[in-house]
Amino acid sequence: MAISSQARLPSEFSLSGQTAIVASSGGDESPFLAAALAEAGASVFAVARHAAAADAITAAVTAVSGRDTGRHVGRWDTPDGASSAVHAFSALHPRVDILVNDTRSFFAKPAAEIDLAEWDELHARNVRATFMLSQVVGQRMLEQQYGRIVNVISNLAERAVINCSAYSATQAAVLSLTRSLAVEWGRSEIRVNAVGSGWSTAEDIPLETQREELLVRYTPMRRKGHPRDLAAMLVYLCSPHCDYPSGQPVYIDGGLNAHP
Repeated sequence: MAISSQARLPSEFSLSGQTAIVASSGGDESPFLAAALAEAGASVFAVARHAAAADAITAAVTAVSGRDTGRHVGRWDTPDGASSAVHAFSALHPRVDILVNDTRSFFAKPAAEIDLAEWDELHARNVRATFMLSQVVGQRMLEQQYGRIVNVISNLAERAVINCSAYSATQAAVLSLTRSLAVEWGRSEIRVNAVGSGWSTAEDIPLETQREELLVRYTPMRRKGHPRDLAAMLVYLCSPHCDYPSGQPVYIDGGLNAHP
């Protein structure tokens, strides 16, 4: 299960009766995050660029809830693409309460060697896709005067690593977008926040093996993160109980961002 037990979920964090869209670039974390929302009671609709990613999300949701609540496969980094995704969602669900954007496509290359096509494609996937879907879904949230948007980002939004300039720039852009939407839509009871992850893996790797890596030994918690580590915070940020926090990044990275 994504969260240790349904019985331990505080009633304030319940997502019962809520409907969520989880948009994923295909990363390993998205199925765990979608399952956490489903376990908290939400109906989860998957949006993904590839069928395999959509299958992974719907399988995780079905395993928790026993229900397949729909999916859409295709790009959504254009107005038409985002509208198509929301149209497919609306055919099954009358309203949208939650949007989770997990659109991180990782890219590493020396800055001097990045060409314009690579830069533009990465920004289309990571930044433009987040904005396009947030814009279309946000219009519906503005009409209903309620919504929760959570953008999943990397802690490279605020840190620098060699050969990751293009990727880090996209993460910083999504963080800035998170803050801007929080300010612009706050009066309409829409809360927009970000969850940041660090050095993570969806595999259950023994600690002794993990600690053979220098970056793991540099991390204060001395282990890699797991998507399960993000689950409880995501559910809180998507819940009606998350009423005052907005425009905030919450980094769940084992203390890596606090490290000098």
